[in-house]
Amino acid sequence: MPPEPSQWLVEPLGKKHDRAAFSCGNEILDHYLKELAGQDARRRVAAPFIVVAKTAPQTILGYYTLSSFGIDLADLPADVVRKLPTYPVVPDALLGRLAVDRRQQGQGLGEFLLIDALRRAFVQSSQIAAFAVVVDAIDEKAIGFYKHFDFLPLPDRPNRLFLPMKTIADLFRDF
Repeated sequence: MPPEPSQWLVEPLGKKHDRAAFSCGNEILDHYLKELAGQDARRRVAAPFIVVAKTAPQTILGYYTLSSFGIDLADLPADVVRKLPTYPVVPDALLGRLAVDRRQQGQGLGEFLLIDALRRAFVQSSQIAAFAVVVDAIDEKAIGFYKHFDFLPLPDRPNRLFLPMKTIADLFRDF
């Protein structure tokens, strides 16, 4: 039986977390967590967040990163552009990476991490403007995952998807 979300804790990546044991099955995502995530956090170019079980706070079950981003207005779908000011670039939050340890896959942890990232981006958007959350899906399976949560592909880059902050706000209206 999968753990209940109340048993999970999301927190910033720290030195106490065991990065070496993490394996999601994707070499790029594994390498990032093990070798680069700490540097990105120290340099403030990405904010890595990890999820642990409250009973095993050093064991990373999954992670995601958030950072500031901008999309050229010309890259967005025409129906979206009509509703925006004519700035050359619109500010966004980038969900740069999202991965779940292969021993935890299939238990709803990816969805849990995504919702946490969207909530975090939404809360911050009231202080640091962001039109949307953007993701660069690593493969077709990831594209399907994000589309399931209503992310929309950019017309000329189908692996880059976005979810407008207005849609995210509607998700959290009752929270």
